[in-house]
Amino acid sequence: MRLASFRIPHTLAHMPYAWTDMQEPERGAELRLWPHRSLPQAGFAAFILGTFAFLCLPLVAVIGTPVLWGLLPFLLLALGGLWCGLRRSYRDGEILEELRMTPETIRLTRRNPRGPLQEWECNPHWIRVELHARGGPVPNYVTLRGSGREVEIGAFLSEDERKALYGDLRARLNAACRP
Repeated sequence: MRLASFRIPHTLAHMPYAWTDMQEPERGAELRLWPHRSLPQAGFAAFILGTFAFLCLPLVAVIGTPVLWGLLPFLLLALGGLWCGLRRSYRDGEILEELRMTPETIRLTRRNPRGPLQEWECNPHWIRVELHARGGPVPNYVTLRGSGREVEIGAFLSEDERKALYGDLRARLNAACRP
């Protein structure tokens, strides 16, 4: 199966999902979803460096005194805690969901940062996309129903992004199921 190269279009860079049309003979499309990153890697390095500089400012007044050695471990511990917390956040955000739509099947694959690979498959003619305004773990919760199961998609997206995803999914499925 050959896919057109995957890249985030510049105009959609703010939207944490992208569609890629599959080339012949498979026909269809692939959707990739990922969590939004508000702090890119370069920003992470700059933030840690800036925090270190601001934590060192009060130490200038106490250089050469025993107070320096009393404050330094706590400041370094705070910086280390911040570093570990942000790294953990990056690891937790390594979720990738892929929805592959062909005329014969729809397959959803979710790669979790720590945990098993989750897969679901259904015939496109029997699938239903649902938007749950209330009652889900998040507002405007999007699910796919088919093959006797209901699975979530894009739960890590913002509320507006889930609404846009719902509209995109409905339009793509309607186009795919039209004879």
